[in-house]
Amino acid sequence: MAKLNKLKKEIGVTGPVVTIVMDGVGLAPDGPGNAVKNAYTPTLDMLMANYPWTKLRAHGTAVGLMSDDDMGNSEVGHNALGSGQVFAQGAKLVSESIASGKMFDGQTWKTLVSNCVENGSVFHFIGLFSDGNVHSHIDHLKAMVKRAKADGVRTARIHILLDGRDVGETSALDYVNPFEEFLTSLCDASFDAKIASGGGRMKITMDRYEANWKMVEDGWHTHVLGDGRQFASAKEAIETCRAETGAIDQDLPAFVIAKDGKPVGTVEDGDSVVFFNFRGDRAIEISKAFEAGSDFDKFDRIRVPKVIYAGMLEYDGDLHVPSRYLVAPPAITNTMGEYLAGTGIAQYAVSETQKYGHVTYFWNGNRSGKFDEKTETYEEIPSDLVPFEQRPWMQCALVADKIIEAIESGKYRYIRANFPNGDMVGHTGNYEATVISVESLDLQLARIIKAVDAAHGVAIITADHGNSDEMYETDKKGNVKTNPDGSPKAKTSHTLNPVPCILYDNFYSDRYALKKAEGFGLANVAATTVNLLGYEAPAMWCDSLIEIK
Repeated sequence: MAKLNKLKKEIGVTGPVVTIVMDGVGLAPDGPGNAVKNAYTPTLDMLMANYPWTKLRAHGTAVGLMSDDDMGNSEVGHNALGSGQVFAQGAKLVSESIASGKMFDGQTWKTLVSNCVENGSVFHFIGLFSDGNVHSHIDHLKAMVKRAKADGVRTARIHILLDGRDVGETSALDYVNPFEEFLTSLCDASFDAKIASGGGRMKITMDRYEANWKMVEDGWHTHVLGDGRQFASAKEAIETCRAETGAIDQDLPAFVIAKDGKPVGTVEDGDSVVFFNFRGDRAIEISKAFEAGSDFDKFDRIRVPKVIYAGMLEYDGDLHVPSRYLVAPPAITNTMGEYLAGTGIAQYAVSETQKYGHVTYFWNGNRSGKFDEKTETYEEIPSDLVPFEQRPWMQCALVADKIIEAIESGKYRYIRANFPNGDMVGHTGNYEATVISVESLDLQLARIIKAVDAAHGVAIITADHGNSDEMYETDKKGNVKTNPDGSPKAKTSHTLNPVPCILYDNFYSDRYALKKAEGFGLANVAATTVNLLGYEAPAMWCDSLIEIK
């Protein structure tokens, strides 16, 4: 492994450098839906009043996405924080591969298609059904369905996971209705395409970090077995379930589309299946369910059809999940974790289950495992299984306990942690709960910075993207949109806002200065970190935020 070179003039930090990622905490103008600004946060207020800080870009091109209209997300954000570089990311990779035709010229696509053509079997597409561009994009799905027909596939079935999280919370029919028209325009004597099943993304299929395999089991029963409540159309299913439950799209129960009491699209032997999400965290478990052999023990699959399965990307490059994929993922190399391990610097990473993979797998460039077992310690705190708005503090106190324990141990020169509260609770659309989540985080920051001071350390307090900073939908004039009953219309998606980056340092701040330049992004944090640790940043990394005096 490569090693870092010592700075000619070191800052001389004797304690640990601690990076705190306040997930989903962005900087937005004052407003009724700004749960960050409206929360009681004496610690965060004190930090931003008394310590040097800057705004970081956390969306769009700053994190490798196609345009600055694209929201950032935790995965690309932690890729940038951990690698110190900007790599072309999932959505951009897939869009470019489709536009160039490279995807359809690839062996995986050809194998999927030829399997259906030669066997007269069905091509299934499963994935998040929106244009949120965080996990997937509906345009990618449409391009594949069109190409499947052009390549001679006769039957396609689409299994839709409703969003309401990266897009409007009750926008499902805004996607379903035009898509049904799109399918109708394609269907003829040679091609039959239908929506076959669906359900909310937080109810079925899209679990992550093995937090709740029951979601995947329910998705298997819905998509593969066709076992579930039957409806004549996706529109009927959505309208009925919404009226009965009052749930927003992400929480709508599973449904199966049927005709004359028979599901229109179960998965059978000889079929081809594509999971069309490009983001990996919520795609890994369903991929394992399709590809695993008889040793699979997460749930009883009842029936395991012999299919050709592929993901949009390789979701785990080390475990090679799935074994087939349509677009090669970005090769993220020369990460901070690798350099620190190569230099022999002891590292500690901690979060609860919901974001544990972000301070490990995504931080390390979509790489499973450690670079060096001797110098790295990773700790996961199990997340609650109850809805986050019902327990908005989540496990933040336990995460803080572990951070403080790691600081006080004296074992680690570099510590990183993620507090999921602002993002996971923000995604529920519950403003009051999100305010509590931010206030809970603030309490823990107060505890952590005391421990940092006691160890003569330095803390970098930042975020990976916005979310809790905009909890209400607004019109172009900035006015809050309302529901029919007059209540504010909840916003559950990420924002395009910058995030803070605060340098908390009570011992060495006279030896360096925060640069005045604008336009910094998340990828500038890695170089800053190694500078504080006493090392030069590698040449391929983005510039440091600090200038050494």
